[in-house]
Amino acid sequence: MELSWEIYLLLWAAGLLGGFVDSIAGGGGIITVPVLLAVGIPPHVVLGTNKLQASFGSVTASTHYARSELVDIRKTVPGIAFTALGALIGTFTIQQIEPEFLKLILPILLAAIFIYVLLSPQQGKHDTNPIAHPLLFYLAAGLGIGFYDGFFGPGTGNFWTIAFITLLGYNIKKATAHTKIMNAASNLVSLAAFAFSGYIMIIPGIVMGSGQLIGSSIGAHMVLKKGTGFVRIFFLFVVAVTIGRLIYKNYFPD
Repeated sequence: MELSWEIYLLLWAAGLLGGFVDSIAGGGGIITVPVLLAVGIPPHVVLGTNKLQASFGSVTASTHYARSELVDIRKTVPGIAFTALGALIGTFTIQQIEPEFLKLILPILLAAIFIYVLLSPQQGKHDTNPIAHPLLFYLAAGLGIGFYDGFFGPGTGNFWTIAFITLLGYNIKKATAHTKIMNAASNLVSLAAFAFSGYIMIIPGIVMGSGQLIGSSIGAHMVLKKGTGFVRIFFLFVVAVTIGRLIYKNYFPD
């Protein structure tokens, strides 16, 4: 496809904003995927190209978090492995079928997360006792959420964050940091699978990725400097916008 410089500027800006949002609360795909579709890129190629640009942001954000005291990378290795496996299976699956059921059920799942977080103001404010063993948690969440990220994607960061909070007892800042480590794992594996199948536009992906680098760096720095209250408010806002967009798109198509 031939794209004008105006389109590339739009893609870069979408990557910048998407990286900023994704590094704080997840959900950057609600910005980047519609923009890629709007410029006329085929749906499966959109998914692959989006993984390329998202990988820039998730790797950048996870690097910032890994250097902080919020994440011990050694303890996340099982999660990275199971998430990568789940994402690989999900990516090859989506190339065979259309995710119509997920499109309809996703807004309901996200609405449940939104209500839960909204009505639990203390949840995620401080670390609490875990209710799941870390290895079992990473096995179930890694395979399940990793598969979902490779298969469909929107809301993946939201699901990871709430899982870390409720099952491992992390505060929301710590949960956000660990979420980006898992996002990076699933994005990179999914990207490799899409590249293997030829579903990627390299130049648009790199242009958006350059914006992602900047946006994700800014967002990660804000999370490290701000308190849990800021992250919680931003998380709720992003989930609410994601729900609204998905309901409009999937239940009231043009």
